[in-house]
Amino acid sequence: MPVVVVESPAKAKTINKYLGDNYTVLASYGHVRDLPPKDGSVDPEQNFEMKWEVGTDSRKHVKAIADALADDNNLILATDPDREGEAISWHLEEALRKRKAIKKDTPVSRVVFNAITKSAVTEAMKNPRQVDMELVEAYLARRALDYLVGFNLSPVLWRKLPGAKSAGRVQSVCLRLIVEREMEIEAFDPREYWSVKALLATPRGQEFEARLTVMGGKKLDKFDLANETAAEMAVQAINSRDLSVVSVEAKPASRNPSAPFMTSTLQQEASRKFGMGARQTMSAAQRLYEAGHITYMRTDGIDMAPEAVMAARDAIKDRYGADYLPKSPRMYKNKAKNAQEAHECIRPTDMTRDAASLRLSEPDQRKLYDLIWKRTLASQMEAARMERTTVDVGSRDEQVVLRATGQVMLFDGFIRVYEEGRDDTGDDEDGNRLPQIAEGEPAEKRGVTPEQHFTQPPPRYTEATLVKRMEELGIGRPSTYASVVTTIQDREYVRKEKNRLIPEDKGRLVTVFLLNYFRKYVGYEFTANLEDELDDITAGNRDWQDVLARFWREFSAAIAETSELRITEVLEKINEVLEPHLFPAKEDGSDPRLCPNCGQGRLSMRTARSGGAFIGCSNYPECRFTRPFGPPGVEGDEIGPDGKLLGEDQGDAITLRKGRFGPYVQRGEATEEQPKPPRASLPKGWAQDDIDLEKALLLLNLPREIGHHPEDGELVEAGIGRYGPYVKHGRVYANLPEVDEVFTIGMNRAVEVLAQKATRGRGRAAPAKPLKELGEHPESGGAINVLDGRYGPYVKWEKVNATLPKGTEPGDVTLEMAVQLIEEKAAKGGKKKAAAKKPAAKKTAAKKPAAKKATTKKAAPKKAAKTEE
Repeated sequence: MPVVVVESPAKAKTINKYLGDNYTVLASYGHVRDLPPKDGSVDPEQNFEMKWEVGTDSRKHVKAIADALADDNNLILATDPDREGEAISWHLEEALRKRKAIKKDTPVSRVVFNAITKSAVTEAMKNPRQVDMELVEAYLARRALDYLVGFNLSPVLWRKLPGAKSAGRVQSVCLRLIVEREMEIEAFDPREYWSVKALLATPRGQEFEARLTVMGGKKLDKFDLANETAAEMAVQAINSRDLSVVSVEAKPASRNPSAPFMTSTLQQEASRKFGMGARQTMSAAQRLYEAGHITYMRTDGIDMAPEAVMAARDAIKDRYGADYLPKSPRMYKNKAKNAQEAHECIRPTDMTRDAASLRLSEPDQRKLYDLIWKRTLASQMEAARMERTTVDVGSRDEQVVLRATGQVMLFDGFIRVYEEGRDDTGDDEDGNRLPQIAEGEPAEKRGVTPEQHFTQPPPRYTEATLVKRMEELGIGRPSTYASVVTTIQDREYVRKEKNRLIPEDKGRLVTVFLLNYFRKYVGYEFTANLEDELDDITAGNRDWQDVLARFWREFSAAIAETSELRITEVLEKINEVLEPHLFPAKEDGSDPRLCPNCGQGRLSMRTARSGGAFIGCSNYPECRFTRPFGPPGVEGDEIGPDGKLLGEDQGDAITLRKGRFGPYVQRGEATEEQPKPPRASLPKGWAQDDIDLEKALLLLNLPREIGHHPEDGELVEAGIGRYGPYVKHGRVYANLPEVDEVFTIGMNRAVEVLAQKATRGRGRAAPAKPLKELGEHPESGGAINVLDGRYGPYVKWEKVNATLPKGTEPGDVTLEMAVQLIEEKAAKGGKKKAAAKKPAAKKTAAKKPAAKKATTKKAAPKKAAKTEE
């Protein structure tokens, strides 16, 4: 039986189903070889010779393929139909030849298919070819470039910029986009302007809204009404005049559907509609592809195979009728820079099957397939037709004119199935419906309202808009978008809040460093041009080693120039570059870098061992003034050097302060006897604006004594540590899912959590059998049971444990009685209502910092099927 090799076991299973028992289908589990992560794996002195190594996890997979070839001397490489897939096939062939599993008479062939369907796979088997060495050389060039940049630039960062982790050929340029956008936002100076709207009514009493567009006979520009006085004068001008309808103009309009998905647009739309990250989107798409439901998902092409177009048109006609089908198929051409259009768009393999008919169990896959199916059908549907109406209402002297706009949908067309999302939506006045309005009829004023506005800074990038911008600039390729965007977050250069990407101090400093010492290599045009050269290698128009030699000649010289740089010199350069941002000029003309605490030292940027940055005084340690990295007045700078007084306790001032590692609360002041007074950092999720004396004292009094353990009498405590909230018994620490539980947890719950921690590593402990099952919580759901605890029987619901009153038998407890006990217990713990606990607990548990770190660290060494840049 010929041995067929694909990347993943899921793909192998699907293909084996189509090929039958006449083939042995095995998985390589992604790349089997890579460059060892050490210096010297690419040798520029030896014409960029590359030393490959079979990964530890991959050895067993290569052996399995070699063993299968011993029984059948025929190898068919069926990896993905792109550059990375070609590289995996090449690596496999090379590794098997090295093992002598491939002999002189072993036929080796390469087959590719854009969709894992029976027809596509069987057709591919009829048309084998050899490994495409031009694609392989393009891969070799990219891999060598990424290695040379990473292994030569990253050590420079480690030595010159403490806390920096790595740099990359594409990731550093991507990071630059985010940092520069953030600096635009910080430097943005909002400008005030006003608008005036009027609520008008027709003679038939139907109301509509109109906006002032002409004042004093002059068409208004955006900033013509610059302040409240000008706006009030406009209101008076409208109120002092009778208004009538000057003109009513109705124009037909149409909207065409968006093109079918390619990699970047799929990531953007999944982010807009579902909040899915790029990696999450591609993971779900990969599984859909391997199951045979969609075509290959790494593509920058938007064309569709003729037979797929006809299948889509048949499905549209069957489901929605002939009115929704245009006379001829729609054709799409890619407008993105550097688009290769090597593959089809991302589409369903069977146009007749919607998400419901597939019965997909995974929510991500179900949502994504539904999106792809709808977008594909919509792309071949009739345009939406509407009528846009513009109504001008003015005074007889033409000094005042107001405009109302609206539209009426005449035929929904493709909108019946799908409408593309928007990144940053504004007011869409065209969406208003207008009543019947006739030219010349009077318009009654029912209210005239001035509205104040301020210009807004450019929005922060989302993963969707960042990928879109990278695509526009020609940076990166479909196979790299997800890995690049994920890498800068894994490196903690960028964090994601409310789906927006915000640069961390480390990311900002790395970008400023690279812009000053390696500007060319984080240049947008340079990176895009290099992508062009790499694409030329794919097309056979350039030699890959020539491209590398030209790059290395200049890059190695730039690296050498930084060898004599000292850290103090680098920090001063960053201070100089960021001075307008960090130390903006003051209105009174005083020195913006003069320390506000001691009045003598100069403020400058400093770096901490953690890699974070802060602003500190040059008179340290005499003056301990610090403020967060960034311009003054940002993120709590109003706290001031002596903190914000929250109140007093036992004669000590309790203050909220801002340190280099974030906000914290402090008891008293530093003295010679006590140079470091009691302090407590604010837990993650606690906003400094919400901190009052009561909450500060809760933090300062940690760890909290819960009581003595019933088994050994040793003290049990609850506190907040480096890895989040915990309970402690002796040397055993057990994590708690939420911070609030530190202040409310009782002994029963603490013993339960500690016991669960103790059973880890020895297998999961069997849950205690309830003494009585009472049913579901009547308001919030979730089982309520009576259990036997160390202090006697108690009622349990979610994480609320309520001890039964003395003399109450477990068998006598009713559901109503249990709910009352739970509510009383929750009230004692300071919670508003027990029913509100359930969603909060789940949300917090999902964001548990320790779990997140563990996931990240575990995922990092995994072999990915695609190379990160």
